[in-house]
Amino acid sequence: MNLSIVGKQLELTDAIKAHVESGKDSLTKYNLDIISTRVVLSADEKNGKKGFSVEFAINLAHMNTVVIKQKDKDLYAAIDLAIERAKKVLRRHHDKITNHKVKEEPMVETEAFDDADEIVPTRLESYKPIEIEEALNELKESGKQFFVFMDMDDKMRTIYKRADDKYGLY
Repeated sequence: MNLSIVGKQLELTDAIKAHVESGKDSLTKYNLDIISTRVVLSADEKNGKKGFSVEFAINLAHMNTVVIKQKDKDLYAAIDLAIERAKKVLRRHHDKITNHKVKEEPMVETEAFDDADEIVPTRLESYKPIEIEEALNELKESGKQFFVFMDMDDKMRTIYKRADDKYGLY
């Protein structure tokens, strides 16, 4: 990651540069692709009061540039506040990326739905082909609503009891 530190109306000392660099190193913990960071430090004097402003411009891959401006009476405090705000922005972006990924569905044998009855997948009792008449007799004997079976053409079929007490076949 490239770092550029610019001082406007301010002499950049080694201590100031080291403080900015140590803060910049703390921004890399979120594993984002930070291309470059530009830090502009400037001294302001309004109405006889001295103040400092710090501007961080962080260029991220696949995202717009993040610009953070901070003003304070103390230069080091302004740098620290700007770094904390940058950490907050980068943390939010990192959380957004990691929390909104498509999650793989776990292999579940049974699924439970809040509004519905529990669904339990079952295997067919017999995979050998049977005649439709045998399936009808088995449905009548079991008292169930439907019966799934393999017919003589190796097709999976379903025979079911209709509301008018007749039987349907899929």
